[in-house]
Amino acid sequence: MAKARRSQAWYGGTDRNAFIHRAWMRRGLPGHAFDGRPQIAVATTASDLAPCNSHLGEVAASVKAGVWEAGGVPLELPVPALGETQMRPTAMLFRNLAAMAAEEMFRANPVDGLVLLGGCDKTIPALLMAAVSVDLPALVVPGGPMLTGHLRGAPLGCGTDVWRLSEEVRAGTLSQAEFLSAESSMIRSRGHCNTMGTASTMAVMAEALGLTLPGTAAIPAPDSRLLERAHAAGGLAVEMVEQDRRPSVILSRGSFLNAIVAIAACGGSTNAVVHLLAIAGRLGAGLTLDDFEIGAGVPLLANLQPSGRYLMDDLYRAGGLHAVLREVADLLDPAARTVTGRPLAGYLADAQIYDETVIHRRGAPLQESAGIAVLRGNLAPGGAVIKPSAATAALLRHRGRAVVFDSIEDLRARLDDPGLDVEESSVLVLRGCGPKGYPGMPEVGNMPLPARLLAKGVRDMVRISDARMSGTAYGTVVLHVAPESAAGGPLGLVRTGDPIALDVAARRLDIDLPEAELAARAAAAAQTAGASASPRPDRGWQRLYVDHVLQADRGADLDFLVGSSGHEVRRDSH
Repeated sequence: MAKARRSQAWYGGTDRNAFIHRAWMRRGLPGHAFDGRPQIAVATTASDLAPCNSHLGEVAASVKAGVWEAGGVPLELPVPALGETQMRPTAMLFRNLAAMAAEEMFRANPVDGLVLLGGCDKTIPALLMAAVSVDLPALVVPGGPMLTGHLRGAPLGCGTDVWRLSEEVRAGTLSQAEFLSAESSMIRSRGHCNTMGTASTMAVMAEALGLTLPGTAAIPAPDSRLLERAHAAGGLAVEMVEQDRRPSVILSRGSFLNAIVAIAACGGSTNAVVHLLAIAGRLGAGLTLDDFEIGAGVPLLANLQPSGRYLMDDLYRAGGLHAVLREVADLLDPAARTVTGRPLAGYLADAQIYDETVIHRRGAPLQESAGIAVLRGNLAPGGAVIKPSAATAALLRHRGRAVVFDSIEDLRARLDDPGLDVEESSVLVLRGCGPKGYPGMPEVGNMPLPARLLAKGVRDMVRISDARMSGTAYGTVVLHVAPESAAGGPLGLVRTGDPIALDVAARRLDIDLPEAELAARAAAAAQTAGASASPRPDRGWQRLYVDHVLQADRGADLDFLVGSSGHEVRRDSH
């Protein structure tokens, strides 16, 4: 006997309650729309204020057509959209809010399955956190990257070239007028950033987890094949409901390890760490920060900005994600399944590389071992991360004198001060920018370099912070230091002039001072705790966030949202 649809708890029967639910939804729908057919929520983050997702209305229409064709009923459901470039103080502050809101909407409504439409950085992880929490059949349709823009015939990488060009302006090697001329040509089409930044990394993550229709991750947003795949995803969502193919059935520990390998092979964003940890925390998959070391020995094969040269539409024409994964198939869990019910590994046999300058062969990688590295030491007892593929190799083992900034405002006020005591070998330290301290853990870890050093030709320095950085950014940047300074972490004990030692090969990050000195500083800091801390928000979401957010090594989720609650609604108001 077929399992009763969840939605029939609303629509089934002849009593007053069922009448109300059906009548209010009729509005043109035929009576047989409520006869037990799968009700599929098309959860869309389309918004004009999330410009990278503004085209998702068109994608949603294709999904809905696929749902109807397969015998389901599609129901478009707007959920919070987080525009990375638009939201202040940082979009990351609202990831957990979006996830919580989406989870509650999925649970509260009469839906049997979910198609999740996201693109810009925080939307896919927020949707997946929500979907895992309610554990309804769900799959992702990524919105896709934009097409490559050009300036004077040269390709422009969205995000990465913003950092590069703005530093050249500060160095005096590029005029303000030339810089601004790139503004209208960088964003050539609909879609998210066309580098292997966080948005593209999230699409790779979703497909490697097995949560997209295989072969979807790299399709550019304007490509008509995205609409074709969206149509197919709608049909698959109906099948998933019929087969009860839920996230808890699909996702295994191997799924998460596959995602780590895929992200490493593509040179993906460090932001994947906090997002994967948060998703795994909802599932109870037991993923830890140390598991990301699995990717450390994975060769970098995708020659994409910011670690390489090319852009996302190049990746798609060169063979796409499957072509990359085929080269590292022996590192993948062969049993990890996808939303189709088949293993991810089963889709790789026919994958081909069509341009070896974009996708390198395993035997000739762009870099031998370039996955995200996890650092520990007396400066980061809870861990920190660095992306070696985007760093300067000569700086991966470095000792220098700290130049400390207590906030992003302090950095901006003093960085270009001619009197700042800084040199090329210095280590820039930024604190007060973690989940609690900012709040929200903004993308400011890739600190700009002092103008005086830029003018001398310096283009990279070791930088350390409890913040994040954009996936489009680059440099020898240590991020996510945990515990953060606002949570009493040792980053708060560093003083300008202290010797800092970074050794990525040894996975160490230390302040080279006697333990007695550090203990004395910690004792003094404890006595004045709160005197110099950021004021605690007095109301609203920020108050809830600061009171409950976990540290970066646990995904910066809220403590009361770890684990899932399922889709059961325990009270009926009618």
